[in-house]
Amino acid sequence: MPDAPPRYKKILLKVSGEVLMGDQPFGIDTATLARTAEDIAEVVKTGVELSLVIGGGNIFRGVSLAGRGVERATSDYMGMLATVMNALALQGALEKAGVHTRVQSAIPMDAVCEPYIRRRAQRHLEKGRVVIFAAGVGAPFFTTDSGAALRAAEMGCEALFKGTSVDGVYTADPKKDAGAKRYDTLSYTDVLAKDLKVMDASAVSLMRDNKIPIVVFSIRERGNFLKVLRGEGVYTTIA
Repeated sequence: MPDAPPRYKKILLKVSGEVLMGDQPFGIDTATLARTAEDIAEVVKTGVELSLVIGGGNIFRGVSLAGRGVERATSDYMGMLATVMNALALQGALEKAGVHTRVQSAIPMDAVCEPYIRRRAQRHLEKGRVVIFAAGVGAPFFTTDSGAALRAAEMGCEALFKGTSVDGVYTADPKKDAGAKRYDTLSYTDVLAKDLKVMDASAVSLMRDNKIPIVVFSIRERGNFLKVLRGEGVYTTIA
């Protein structure tokens, strides 16, 4: 049987920073980085317009430092800089995999990447380049989930894919609760009402308002991104 075509032609992939750690306690595992880039390259080769947002939790998590007495706004800005480092690392890995890539930061830093300009990002996507959006929304008190939701809406994406360490949304953390059950589908209202920790509430609400489905899957499994994009494998759809 021939491979099924991708279900969406224009998507945003949100990757948790923790995914890049691999089996390490922190930082970037180069083998995991290369494997993730290869998975993304496979999707790009199908002709899908792809943009990316990556978290920074593998390097720095602003909320945890704020809880230890550092001003929340300051710690959030530090977290944004961590996302820029991850974006540059992923850009290098993607370029090595043959994918033309641009990094755009919500906090201007012209020496290392482009500033975020919506129309420029759209032109990059039209030319087949992958655009990595870094530094969240450029303001504290917003997570990278909110940044991903905002950019997905601005780019006119058909879906937001969230690549995590687990294969969907569960009733509880499957790493801590062996009895946790996975959902195949959920509504936005279910996620908010049950306080499921898949994305923060503002991100889910923005996706609901713009009618953009969220697809949650495990990006740790080699080739799973393309498989889920074709409607195969295990994942949870929020719509």
